[in-house]
Amino acid sequence: MRLLIAAAALPMIAFASPAAAQDAAAGQRVFNQCRACHMVGENARHTVGPQLNGLFGRAAGEVEGYNFSSAFDDIDKVWDEENFAEYIRNPREVTPGTRMVFAGLRNDQQIADLTAYLMQFNEDGTTD
Repeated sequence: MRLLIAAAALPMIAFASPAAAQDAAAGQRVFNQCRACHMVGENARHTVGPQLNGLFGRAAGEVEGYNFSSAFDDIDKVWDEENFAEYIRNPREVTPGTRMVFAGLRNDQQIADLTAYLMQFNEDGTTD
């Protein structure tokens, strides 16, 4: 009987993935937590925080027309999925002294979904 149960569980283990599938529509709902300070899309502009169009592939702390806090002065990174996930999990730990008051996302699925949503936006705010 144990062998039968173990055999039945094998396909589930084989197809389990440590990385969550990304869902941009769910990410749009997660982004609602960010809207108080950030914008995306063709009409996005800087508000309390910088607009987030074209975030992935952009140097951290650098976007034309936004004055970042000094917490970003010594950060030498280009945003990618991995370092964004680390950052958005706990922004104040990654950038001590940041003006960003967001406590962070702890849920890996929400982070994956938010990433998928933000990745849709090109630098000019258009989507692919």
